[in-house]
Amino acid sequence: QLRIVESGGGLVQPGGSLTLSCTDSTLTLQYYNIAWFRQFPGKEREGVSYISISGSDTKYADSVKGRFTISRDNAKNTVYLQMNSLKPEDTAIYYCAAGLLIREDYEFRVDEYEYWGQGTQVAVSS
Repeated sequence: QLRIVESGGGLVQPGGSLTLSCTDSTLTLQYYNIAWFRQFPGKEREGVSYISISGSDTKYADSVKGRFTISRDNAKNTVYLQMNSLKPEDTAIYYCAAGLLIREDYEFRVDEYEYWGQGTQVAVSS
């Protein structure tokens, strides 16, 4: 069973950058498809970015295309989300999720993922 841990959140000014990391203590994250979701207060979680096990397939929400980049280093058992040109509307709790079998076009469906981290807060404010 995965124990996912996210890190890298924090407070940043508009236009700034942050890199989120997702790893797990069982060293099996590398065998899972990974997505980042975010949640605004009072809202449901929404998909931000997705990466397949091999890293060959990535997807992004329209709101972050061109600004965020997802990547993974399976040797380090870690998935990254590089976030550039951050905006105040990116302020949210960001969650890392892992799933063994993710159906095509369902990458941003919450119920496709078996394991979730506790989340890391990202705040974009001047």
